[in-house]
Parts: sequence; structure tokens; C-alpha cells
Amino acid sequence: MTSNLRDALLASLASLPGTREFHLHVLISSPRKHLALFPFAQPRPRTYLQDILILLSEQATPDSPRIFAVAIEACVYNVPSTSCAVLYVSKVDSTGQSLSPSPTAALVRSLLVFYVDPATRPLAADHFWIQLFARAQGQYLFPNSSEYSGKHPLTDVKLCSWWKRVLSDVAGELDVRTKSKARIKLYYVLPGYSELDAVQSLKFTSPSAPASATYSWTYGHPYSQTEISLPCPSEDTTEGPKNLGHFIPSFDDDPKSRFMDEIAYTTDAEGIKSPVRKRLRTTPHEGSEPKRSEATDAKDGTNDRRLGELDRVSPDEFWERMSFRQECVAGAVTGFFALGMSYPTPSDGGSRSAISPLAPQPGQVSSQMNKRIMTSLLTGVEFSTIERSVRATETLESAIKGLCEGLSPIPAPVLHAPRAFPLSSESGRRTPEPQSTLLAPPRTPSPRLVNGKHTIPEVSPNPFPEPVTSLETYHSHIYGSVCVSNPVPPSKMGSDNNPAQHDGDKAESTPHVTMLAVRKKKKRIE
Repeated sequence: MTSNLRDALLASLASLPGTREFHLHVLISSPRKHLALFPFAQPRPRTYLQDILILLSEQATPDSPRIFAVAIEACVYNVPSTSCAVLYVSKVDSTGQSLSPSPTAALVRSLLVFYVDPATRPLAADHFWIQLFARAQGQYLFPNSSEYSGKHPLTDVKLCSWWKRVLSDVAGELDVRTKSKARIKLYYVLPGYSELDAVQSLKFTSPSAPASATYSWTYGHPYSQTEISLPCPSEDTTEGPKNLGHFIPSFDDDPKSRFMDEIAYTTDAEGIKSPVRKRLRTTPHEGSEPKRSEATDAKDGTNDRRLGELDRVSPDEFWERMSFRQECVAGAVTGFFALGMSYPTPSDGGSRSAISPLAPQPGQVSSQMNKRIMTSLLTGVEFSTIERSVRATETLESAIKGLCEGLSPIPAPVLHAPRAFPLSSESGRRTPEPQSTLLAPPRTPSPRLVNGKHTIPEVSPNPFPEPVTSLETYHSHIYGSVCVSNPVPPSKMGSDNNPAQHDGDKAESTPHVTMLAVRKKKKRIE
């Protein structure tokens, strides 16, 4: 097994049916300190964040141009205090311009297996979680790709079923690799649906999983179980009782985060909670002249007590109330999925754990490089036609290589395509929300301020310098290609290679229906 994510992804693509060539770019940022995973925990656990961006282009023949087929954006959170890590899959998108079968499912499965498998995971953690939010949209990472006539995204129910199938396959592969020694738990929630309705809606079989393995899904959230450790420290290691902020992690542009922010800053009677009045302190020199110091605020915990109703809402009540959120009742079925795994770190984990979690590893890039490529993808190019997709692919792939060579920055975009969805002023990108004629689209609120300051304190500087990329890094860890020439099996309804059943860029195959004409009965003439 390889510890290089790029090589693991290429190996999974090599077995795909058909004749074509794949070109892969993998950008993994170096670890950095992050305090926003549990912003309402007391105290906040020390967390380290890495960004992952995967871009896959395809070439039908050696003379054909490259065209982006799949893009994946994800984040890895490392919490050393609990020996936990979380992989959050933020967005998965395709252009609909790849050959059949689509490589989306194989690429996503390989990414998840690489991080959940203790033998290949590049960080030391005894417990690992995969979390994601499934919501059907016409496009996520490829602007204007929904205008391409060949792209047929899965519907909301089929997308949730697709993710459930993919995670079941990941659990099956992990069970085989660990020889059934890993503790694996699967959870899912469709807000607004009862367990019976959810089971009936997402009925499926997983033909790729071993016949002897049975993976039971739990309909509900994983925050009440104790078999697999949660990322946030337990109550016996925290100061004071736990609140909802110790259970629900906050991810970028996630409905759970928006709802938890509202709970933290609202009360039953007052609505938006006003800042608590500062407590007066008498200085020794001026006698009765009241002054206030920030140290006193931190000491008495006044700022930390601004938690609204977080200490009153339990995880069960949180998910019950999520069913009434606008993102979950806007007319489309959405789903929250989680896979938990507990397995002791292998024997070589001692050497990995001895390394600082902030130390950059070979092949990693700076977070600024990752952000620049993502910004160029979302704002500088478009994928409404094959010709524009070819130019966009060439622009972005050349930019990645140019940044590794230390060349000039990404040039200003030539295309001025209409923006498919608004961008957030905070993070530079925002997931398009479902459009409804009855309800206004939800918006991510601005970060709350207390006395003119953000509630999440600034992190201390990273003692390690940002990694410097080079052509050696580019060819060894970032870029790779593989030529595929495998026979195409006959398509079967429900088979694992049928893109109509598994991938969001192909439409479901419609069975042939024979229409029978109605024979009119002749009237009897007397």
C-alpha cells in the first residue's frame, strides 16, 4: 500500500472500463492551526486543518484535448488531544463531459479509503470520522457546467442513495483491509423523514461489498454513542458541563453550523442576545474610577458564557429542530452522513505521532496556493461548452505547474462568464442554496462580534514556514497520469459500473415502454 494520495487515486482509476487517459492534480495544504471546529467548546480543543483539492481531467485519445471531469474539495481536521481526525467532504462536482462510465465514484471511494485506512492515513489518530452533507445541485465547483446539455445530475433522493452506497463500499473495503478488527459505525439522517420513510426512499444494494459482510446503518446522529470517541474532549477533561458546542462540529458553509450559530446567539424572549454589560473594576490608583480589563473578562469567563441556548439544547433536540430548517424543507431531500472508525494506530504510528502535527510533509503545498487555484476555478473560468472547458482545463493545469515552477501568478481571466451563484464575502465562495418560490434562500450570517471583536480568538503563528513547491514536488506528489485500456462489461441495471445508478453526471437509464392502443368497441346497430 502507498502513502501517497496521488498514487492511490491513480491506482483506483486504472481499473475503470474503457480506453482513455486520466490526468490528476492533487493539492494538499500543509497543516495550520484552527480554532473554528468547535467554536463554542470550553475550552476549544487544539485542532489542525488541511485543505484538499483534487482535479481530474480526461483525454479520450492521445490527440484529444484534456477536459476536466471531476473535482473534489475536502478538509481534514486533526485533534491530537482525543487522537481523532475528521474528513469533511465539502463538494464533489463533475462537468458531464467524461466518457462512460464516469470516474466520480471510483475517485471518491479511493479518497475516503485512503484516509480512513490506518495503514495509509498520513496522520496519527486512533479514531477517524467521515462527515458530509448531501444536497442535489446543478453545479458546485465547475461554474456554468449545468448549462452543458450532457450533464444530468442525480436527483435529491438518488444523490443521497449514491452517498449511502459509496460509504457502504468504503466500510466494506476498510473491513477487509483491517481483517474485521476495526470498529465501524454508519449514521445518516434525512431531515423531515422518519426512519421508515428514509429506508424506503434510499433502498439499494451494494454489489461491490463482500457477501459475508453486513453493515447496519443507524438512522440518527452519532453524538450520543460512546463506542467511537468524538473529536471534542469528554466532560471529565473539560472545564464545566458540556454544551451542544462540544458535540456538533462547525464546517465551512454547513447548515449545522448556521443553525448552531443562531442557537448560540438567541434566547427565547429576546431574540438576538445583546452583549453582556462589562463588570466594573476599581483601580488601586484612582479609587472609585471604574475601568475594565480584558484579562478580567477572560478570568471570570464572561465572554465564554455568551452561549445562548447551547447548554439547553441536546443533540437529539438539535436534529429534531433541523427538520424545520429552511435548507431541509425547501422542497428537496437532503441528507447528513457520517462514518466512524476506531482502530489502534499501527506499530509505525509512534514515529508519526512523534512528529509535530504542524510540520509540513513532503508533497504538501501552502494554503495560499490552494486558495489561489480554487479562486481561479470558481471565478476565472467556465464549463458551459466543450470549447470553454478545454480552455479552462488548460488554464488551470498550466497555473498549477507554473506556481510549482515559481513563475508569475495566475493571469487575469479572459472569459467573463455570468456568475452562476453569488460569492461569499468571507471565504470567497459559497454553496448555491436551493431556490424556492415560497421561502427566501438561506444566507450564512457574518461572524458575530462581541465588543467589536470576533468571538473566535486569533491563532498563534505557525512555527514552521510554508512549504516551497518545486517541479520535483509537482511530478512526485501533485501531478500524475494513467492510461486505461480495459474491456467494457455489458451494462446491467444496478451494477456498480453503471453511471446511471452511481454518478451524478449521467441520467438514469429509462426502460423501454410499449404503448398499447385502445380498441374501440363498435356500436351495435339495431
